[in-house]
Amino acid sequence: MEIKEVKAKTIITKTKLGGDYVINPYTGCQHGCKYCYAKFMKRFTGHKEPWGDFVDVKINAADLIPEDTDKYRDKYILIGSVTDPYQPIESKYELTRKILEKLLPLQPHLSILTKSDLIVRDIDLIKQFKDCTVAISLSMLDERFRRQLEPVPPEAGRKFKALKKLHDSGITTVLFISPIFPGFTEWKEMVKETKSFVDEYWFENLNLYPSIAGEVYKFLKKNKPELAEEYREIYSGHEEGYWHGVEDDIRGFCLENNLECQVYFHYK
Repeated sequence: MEIKEVKAKTIITKTKLGGDYVINPYTGCQHGCKYCYAKFMKRFTGHKEPWGDFVDVKINAADLIPEDTDKYRDKYILIGSVTDPYQPIESKYELTRKILEKLLPLQPHLSILTKSDLIVRDIDLIKQFKDCTVAISLSMLDERFRRQLEPVPPEAGRKFKALKKLHDSGITTVLFISPIFPGFTEWKEMVKETKSFVDEYWFENLNLYPSIAGEVYKFLKKNKPELAEEYREIYSGHEEGYWHGVEDDIRGFCLENNLECQVYFHYK
């Protein structure tokens, strides 16, 4: 793993991802998820290592946040759009914690997206924001399969415990079921196990980018080769029909169970 300390020029950047601004304390991610959509970030780094084998640590990140401004008050800021703010190296550098400390007086509408239960370390800060949502993502319950696609993030049980601690602290919690792998993601079981301490559910489908398709089909061949043809059918021009059906199922299930949900599906 190549770890490099760098100095960033900016840390709060405008976004079109359903908010106003994003903050990414790191470039690259130790989690190394095989399906990661953020692989495109590598082209901006100069790294030769594969995605998942390097992290640039923006050591001056917190210093770039102004101490006294109304610019971000009532604006929506997402921490962790193309990196995980609580990947393992955060235990050492604490960049995300330092960023939260600097944002606290500014009181933006804050969302944090992570795969890690390390986030519970910062509950003392997070609960001081008047409007903060924490989303923890999960793709699969079966550890036999999940570990092959996500070698580093913790298992579902640890994520569920983290969500409960956050919820019990008065923080708005989201289980981000992402990405949904046809034939593997047991999203109804995930919801049933967590509905007592999750405030909202977000759903995202598997978008089979060319950069990840090879890894996905390799995974299928090893574990469920009978699904390979189904995936080829779905992703050869039938994405819309297939995912519309899944979305209808999700919305119907959540409506029937009085659950808040957002569906973020992407397809051709």
